[in-house]
Amino acid sequence: MKPGTLYIVATPIGNLGDVSLRAIETLKQVTLIAAEDTRHSRVLLAHYGITTAVTSLFDHNENQVAPRLLQQLKAGNSLALISDAGTPTIHDPGYVLVNQARAEGIAVVPIPGACAAIAALCASGLPAYQFVFEGFLPAKATARRTRLEILRGESRTLVFYEAPHRLSATLQDLVACFGEQRSAVIARELTKLHESFYADKLGNLATQTGLDPYMEKGEIVILVQGQDPQTTAPAAFLEAKRITHIIKEALPLSQAIALAAEITRVNKNQLYRAFHETGEEI
Repeated sequence: MKPGTLYIVATPIGNLGDVSLRAIETLKQVTLIAAEDTRHSRVLLAHYGITTAVTSLFDHNENQVAPRLLQQLKAGNSLALISDAGTPTIHDPGYVLVNQARAEGIAVVPIPGACAAIAALCASGLPAYQFVFEGFLPAKATARRTRLEILRGESRTLVFYEAPHRLSATLQDLVACFGEQRSAVIARELTKLHESFYADKLGNLATQTGLDPYMEKGEIVILVQGQDPQTTAPAAFLEAKRITHIIKEALPLSQAIALAAEITRVNKNQLYRAFHETGEEI
């Protein structure tokens, strides 16, 4: 155990057995554990006989708590950061603390483990070589549809977290933006007793939410296959290229491509490859 070190410790997302020996040892040896919800975390700590002192660090107090924890680290104390479940900072609190610790030259050491997005992706059957993690989409319908429109042409697998009471509305918006035939998977209650995967076309999944009473319960990950580059309308690419020609007169090529892609909703990476794989001068 290195003094003055911040350890980022992944904890189980459901099954208490999904914690590493290194994580347990680290939590036992550090001076203090910063937990998202101390009441929730004490279940895990008690299960493994971990008696280390615990303090609270969550979204709404992190800016106030982080300086105090940094002072402890500077004094040579070792700290562990944990969230309610999974890997801290991955759509969980901790960014402020980790960012400031790095800025202060404090050692930050990851203790890897469970992550719901990765657990769902590896078992989904969807392409996992490249993917985009979006976390939770906006709760309000208008903002959610706006975000999905931006992602419409994304060719990589998309991974979202979603609250069960918003699942039906989100699936309807996914259908509206991506079409009924896009392949998708809903993974719920990962590693828990009622773990289940629903794999189908988006249209069928949207219909199924009203028929299956268990589908909208528990913690949910939605995975959507990226758009097939071959299905992108040729007219869109032609328009994106035309706009790129105009913009590149004032901006670097990479920025011109990024702006043209955003304007036309053509995938940026596809547009870049379309130019360079053909050797086209731009």
